[in-house]
Amino acid sequence: MAGNAAEVKALLPPCLSIGTLGPATLLLFFVLSSLLTLASRPLDPIATKLEPTRKLLYKAVGERELRLHIFEPEGHQTSDRRPVFVAIHGGGWSGGAARKFYPFADYFAKQGMVGVSLEYRLLDRMAGSTVFDCVRDGRSAVRYLRQHARELGIDPNRIVVAGGSAGAHVAAGTALFKEVNDAADNLEISSMPNALVLFYPVIDTSAAGYGQKKIGDRWRELSPLHNVRKGLPSTLVFHGTADTVTPYAGAVEFQKKMRIAGNICQLISHADGPHGYLIFDLELFEKALQRTTVFLRQQQMLTANSAPAPKPFVR
Repeated sequence: MAGNAAEVKALLPPCLSIGTLGPATLLLFFVLSSLLTLASRPLDPIATKLEPTRKLLYKAVGERELRLHIFEPEGHQTSDRRPVFVAIHGGGWSGGAARKFYPFADYFAKQGMVGVSLEYRLLDRMAGSTVFDCVRDGRSAVRYLRQHARELGIDPNRIVVAGGSAGAHVAAGTALFKEVNDAADNLEISSMPNALVLFYPVIDTSAAGYGQKKIGDRWRELSPLHNVRKGLPSTLVFHGTADTVTPYAGAVEFQKKMRIAGNICQLISHADGPHGYLIFDLELFEKALQRTTVFLRQQQMLTANSAPAPKPFVR
């Protein structure tokens, strides 16, 4: 319950404080705040009910084991050469979990792709892990998928990497941050995905964007906006115009730089949308994934007859 204390405080009238409430009343407020949280994050109960086909170890760092949470399409066989949709959760690099993005992986598994929700190390100064490690893990995961494509029944030339917020930053890093690699990785295997889908991304890590304090003096090395170059994958960006966490202006400038460099980059703007707008509304979520499907078909990552459109999420 302690995690809901801020929500409970926000519900109280100014004349009351948590300390003045009796146990029964306090419990009621905690229940109400929990219900409000569920209502504002409709994907969470959906994610809770989903389970991957399997979890596959792709990397170990010391005693920490990192896994791919794999959602295989119906009838999948190792002899297939399916496209892959890798979904990377957000959380400011310091929170979140692979389960949060199960709905994304599951959706595209129903489209005939192999869906993957990624575990990666989180920013933890006590444990010595940094944002650079988050990026390294994302790049390691793409290399693993490409190296083991035959046994996984996937097409190494149709790997789509997507993410939300800080997870979108990690996704972008699989393509943009070519100097950020794990010492144990085989650098002869490319970590470059074949397409990127960035949902409300951390796209600018300067003081004008998000993340400079978390990254430190080397922020420019991990700023997608400051590392655009020719030859990057086709990219689709979703961003709310009212985003004050990862400012919308960064997404606009990123698209501009991508196009100047000769890369394909589409920006889908949502008027007055706050940060993460599409995860707070199932209709917006479904529309975003439908737009993503169109984009992936345009980029030949997904064939038009690969699978019927998934059924709408049950509210």
